[in-house]
Amino acid sequence: MTRDGNGKGDAANRIPITIAVMLATIMNSLDTTIANVALPHIQGSVSASAEQITWVLTSYIVAATIMTPLTGFFADRVGRKMVFLVSIAGFTVASMLCGVAGSLVEIVLFRLLQGLFGAALIPLSQAVLLDINPPERHGQAMAIWGAGAVLGPILGPALGGWLTDNLDWRWVFFINLPIGVLAFGGVFLFLSEKKSTEKKRFDVLGFASLALAIGGFQMMLDRGPSQDWFASTEIWTYLIVGIIALWIFGVQLATAAKPFVDRALLADTNFVTCCLFGFFIGILLYSVLALLPPMMQNLMGYPVAFTGLVSMPRGVGSFIAMFAVGQLIGRMSIKLILLIGLSVSAVSLWMMTQFTLGMDTHLIIVSGFLSGVGTGLIFVPLSTIAFATVKPQHRAEGAGLFTLIRNIGSAAGISIMQARFVSGIETHHAKLVEHARPDNPLFQAYAPLVFQTQDAIARFNGLITRQASMLSYIDDFQLMLGITILCAPLILLMRTPKKSPGGETVHVAEH
Repeated sequence: MTRDGNGKGDAANRIPITIAVMLATIMNSLDTTIANVALPHIQGSVSASAEQITWVLTSYIVAATIMTPLTGFFADRVGRKMVFLVSIAGFTVASMLCGVAGSLVEIVLFRLLQGLFGAALIPLSQAVLLDINPPERHGQAMAIWGAGAVLGPILGPALGGWLTDNLDWRWVFFINLPIGVLAFGGVFLFLSEKKSTEKKRFDVLGFASLALAIGGFQMMLDRGPSQDWFASTEIWTYLIVGIIALWIFGVQLATAAKPFVDRALLADTNFVTCCLFGFFIGILLYSVLALLPPMMQNLMGYPVAFTGLVSMPRGVGSFIAMFAVGQLIGRMSIKLILLIGLSVSAVSLWMMTQFTLGMDTHLIIVSGFLSGVGTGLIFVPLSTIAFATVKPQHRAEGAGLFTLIRNIGSAAGISIMQARFVSGIETHHAKLVEHARPDNPLFQAYAPLVFQTQDAIARFNGLITRQASMLSYIDDFQLMLGITILCAPLILLMRTPKKSPGGETVHVAEH
């Protein structure tokens, strides 16, 4: 049972509420990647190593991932409006703290705070848009929500590059202040309070075990490359802790009277299938966004602002796709739209496997544009299908779980692809050096020039390292292409919303 302080008022204030919650969504999603192009500048400012500086990205995602499942509980207990206001205020303050951080420890700590406060913004904004719109408008509502959720991380590198080049890297965090103030004011003035009259019991053991499992596995992925993986006792410790915590969570989920995650959601095969699909989409979306800016800056030699401009067509592609999908939903099969989006994403990743050090920006721009189109065509249909079988009282918790699983995929994907990239450089470097042999005629022809001075030897080794780095990037793109293709059969298991005789979209009844 739910108490809605002013449900009719929310419908009447649909436009200002939508603007306010979308500002919060964009502010949150923007910060998942806006720091990417600024990482080299942040690294120099806080004297961090290449391995340590990636914590600026993963700490934010992991903190948000751990706190996301609490969204439904807090919304029911203290009210969605209060949770929204506290989250926006805390996120904005944490952003300011990131901007004034003077050391690696400080910025990682404040990024954790950002993730903790921002965890509820994405799922609550999704639930609010579903609540204030009638069923026949849910497709359009999810198109608006998807635009904010996807365009934030897509436009992040472009905006981050411009701010870093023209002002300072600290402005990638200061930019959240005006957005946060506007979002806070809109939610405070127009959104009504809504909370459950039934006080749910908080499953402390379930939450703690899930948080420990996520943290253990993520630390294993982050620290693995530098600690030689399973040759290290530290990595084995993270793995064992993660497995034990996950086992405890599974037992608690199966046996507790009121588990941390409602079993009704897990019994919905359609919702679970969409969550699994979203996990892989998280890997694909955020891994590409984490790999491309460093590749353009470090290998291609692009300035930070130019890197942002080259990334911009990805956002244009998403805008076009988001607009198109809002018009297409209701006129053609949602699953067909999802399949087209997946196919376009596969084509863009195939184009990325053709990258070379001698290419111009054309291939990067076209593949980025197609990647944006594919993402836009995937996000909205997936969200619409995922909640087609979810009852209204489970939407807030379902949105939290849906976002949680996608974030797990995002954090794991960044760590896995970065680990493969680092190890791939060593492997390809060793293979390329094998050809620098006296019995190789080409090598003999250039050897007198190469080994004439120590500086020439260093340049020759740098050339091999650049080639090895590009080959390692291509390996990552090939893996993501394979994941994209393997995701396609999951679409067959999904169930789309049915239409009433009057043509209105209705939710499919749960089993």
